[in-house]
Amino acid sequence: MKDQTFSLACKGLGLTLTLAVSLVAAGQQTAPAPTTPAPATPAPVTSIPADPALWVVKGPHATVYLFGTIHVMKPEVNWHSAKLKTAMDASQTLIEEVDNVDQADATQIQALMQKLGSDQAHPLSTKITKEDLALLDTTAKKMGIPGESVMEPMRPWVVELLLSVVPIMQAGYDPKNAVDISLAQEFRTAKKPVNGFETMEEQLRFFSDMPQADEVEALHLQLKNMDSAVKDLNEILEAWKKGDAETIASIENRSFEKEYPALYKRLIVQRNQAWAEKLVTLLQGEGTTFVAVGAAHLAGPDSVQTLLEAKGLKSSQL
Repeated sequence: MKDQTFSLACKGLGLTLTLAVSLVAAGQQTAPAPTTPAPATPAPVTSIPADPALWVVKGPHATVYLFGTIHVMKPEVNWHSAKLKTAMDASQTLIEEVDNVDQADATQIQALMQKLGSDQAHPLSTKITKEDLALLDTTAKKMGIPGESVMEPMRPWVVELLLSVVPIMQAGYDPKNAVDISLAQEFRTAKKPVNGFETMEEQLRFFSDMPQADEVEALHLQLKNMDSAVKDLNEILEAWKKGDAETIASIENRSFEKEYPALYKRLIVQRNQAWAEKLVTLLQGEGTTFVAVGAAHLAGPDSVQTLLEAKGLKSSQL
């Protein structure tokens, strides 16, 4: 799984796919958006029930619910279980990975795109191999993009995100149905505050601050494994629908940790540690908070729950 895991982790752990789609849309001045033909006749949507995992952690006078999300979703998946609704109704506040991800401003994203994702002085073709350059040109044209040349001002990490989003959307995953966005909208409708552990820029910097060699490697692996992206996400979705955190950990975390320990530490461990510290403070206060972060952060030995338990705060899966 080595070739698949680095790219998968970059897409799913550091930056939400929802934000990636917004980033691509904001970057249309740099590269035309890929074509994704709509079906002539929309297929009827049949609701598929899901029961994703939910945990609860209690302090002396406070409660925190922990819910692992997927950052894109198929419209037919109904993940609003009864236990989830009960937890949401009981919560006064929602905290997600990114602050205001459901209210991303195109102008703001465009500015961040230019600041962190553009490198006019060093074209993309000077950073990647001739073989990858040719493969990128072919891949771009298959997606409806004129060719690699329109991506020359982009940094490799931005191109990797672009390539990761398109096949997933073509497979029926819709960023508008992202669990993160739906939760934020529901809490806002209920007049409840929505906050984030990180700002949009902070999360983008997990990619833009990578060494160039890691950016190039991520793009290389994405190009090599274009066909596996949808398969991997389908497997994660199936595990998520069953509340199977162990399988999610196996797919998203373990090979990533083994093959890329430094990046795993930065994207998973250090962020989980920072979030756990904030949750400890919350649990020392009062009230009920609903926390929704990527499912990989709530799976495996470095999960938020494990870190909280080390501080004497035990979680229970509902």
